[in-house]
Amino acid sequence: MTSLRHNVDPQAAYLDAARACILDVGWRRTTLTEVARRAGVSRMTIYRAWPDMPAVLGDLMTREWGEVVARAVSAADDAAGPGASAAERIVAEVVATTRALRDDELFLRIVELDPELLLPYLLTRRGRSQEAIAELTAGRLREGQRDGSVRDGDPVTIARALLLAAHGFVLSAHTMVDDHVGEDDLDAELEHLVRGLVAR
Repeated sequence: MTSLRHNVDPQAAYLDAARACILDVGWRRTTLTEVARRAGVSRMTIYRAWPDMPAVLGDLMTREWGEVVARAVSAADDAAGPGASAAERIVAEVVATTRALRDDELFLRIVELDPELLLPYLLTRRGRSQEAIAELTAGRLREGQRDGSVRDGDPVTIARALLLAAHGFVLSAHTMVDDHVGEDDLDAELEHLVRGLVAR
């Protein structure tokens, strides 16, 4: 992290400090005071940016998952090549994004220490990151409908169905892994599932 980045966007530095705290001690033991200490600013500076730790966490998760998704989608598109249809790109992007989220160190730490933080986004409401992923996927589906590689249907509904399917592969894949079935095997099945859901 460079000082230039901190000068341009001080909130990025505060979120970096919050991320470091959560990685070290978990969400429950992270306070705004500790975030301020790690960021090298006063507690009131942090309070001016966020009223409480849930607000910090919301912005941190939005940033973290957004960066993870952007990197995964870019890598999947590069791997698919310029001649790939929109449907082929969607399959590659969903699988790559699922793997990347499942392996993200902040996600793993939250699952390890504070899994209850994820429950609202699974049981009661969609978060900003989920909305952004669904919108991105719906846009990709519209492209595929235009090029004829994606089946007919409402892109928003199909995108949300894909998101629901991916949730299980992100959050619960480890429960289905043993000596007989590995993560790569499950990801291969995810490819079939996504292809079956979107391809014409």
